[in-house]
Amino acid sequence: MSVPKTIEWIGDVDGHIRMIDQTLLPGELRMIDCRDLPTVWEAIKMLRVRGAPALGVTAAMAVVLGVQGAGQEEAAFFSKLDEACAHIATSRPTAVNLFWALDRMKRLAASLRGEPVEEIRRRLLDEAQAIRDEDAAMCRAIGEAGEHLIKEGMGVLTHCNAGGLATAEYGTALAPMYVAHERGRGFRVYADETRPLLQGARLTAWELQGAGIDVTVICDNMAACVMAAGKIDLVITGADRIAGNGDTANKVGTYGVATLARAHGIPFYVAAPSSTFDLSISSGAEIPIEHRDPREVACGFGQRTVPGNVPCYNQAFDVTPVELIAGFVTERGLMATGTGQKIADFLA
Repeated sequence: MSVPKTIEWIGDVDGHIRMIDQTLLPGELRMIDCRDLPTVWEAIKMLRVRGAPALGVTAAMAVVLGVQGAGQEEAAFFSKLDEACAHIATSRPTAVNLFWALDRMKRLAASLRGEPVEEIRRRLLDEAQAIRDEDAAMCRAIGEAGEHLIKEGMGVLTHCNAGGLATAEYGTALAPMYVAHERGRGFRVYADETRPLLQGARLTAWELQGAGIDVTVICDNMAACVMAAGKIDLVITGADRIAGNGDTANKVGTYGVATLARAHGIPFYVAAPSSTFDLSISSGAEIPIEHRDPREVACGFGQRTVPGNVPCYNQAFDVTPVELIAGFVTERGLMATGTGQKIADFLA
């Protein structure tokens, strides 16, 4: 199956962003063009584009979009740059890559003060493209670092979507699976459906099936019985933010999967690029957690399943304590927890 890039920049500095509308998958593969900042903000907020690495790429390209039409006067340009970054930062609070990319773009622009505005715009576009290319390379390196975890005949469980749709291409949690598959290993992936928006059922299963990898979807509440039946040998998930001590925020339900894996003696790994680690916070207690519209729970995909007068709670992420994590698979290699090695030293 040939799939377009999750997100890309079309044209020159006055161009636009093109991305897959992931809300329509698996029923329809449609590309959407974002030609202004409100359209990008809406795409992020409504999960047309999602996944921490992909949000970093989107944020960087959104900065280029946001300074279009700023004119040639430096003060007005930087005012518009700050306004664009502040606006995009309000879209989703948990994925650290989004803020990391915005900060990187702002730092570059600040270092170019005194240069012609057109030159700064050109350099910002180059930087956004570099972030996209770096992400793709990092994801491939994550695959190489983690593929040895997947043995012939294994059952591998994953939660939510951390594949090519969540990154520039290739993925984080799915990257070791792709590399193992390329090298001829046979294994089965069990994809949690991931309520309430079914990213596992709609996106992960779609990606893996298209790649020719054996995939089976299970309801979120089946993970324990599937583990108890001996079908799962390994769990790999992605991450949206990892605190300095290793506590990891990922799609809600991940904490439960990690707890079940510990109870059944199954190793639980987190795959993420170094940009997902937030060393400015000491533990998961400091990670901002997004709460979304309760209607996503009550009226999933247009069909109301909850009585009209019953409230719904819709926390989008949870935090898995580092004690439940066997190791982190990054573009710099695999870091096993419990070895006493500090994350800051590993990433240095």
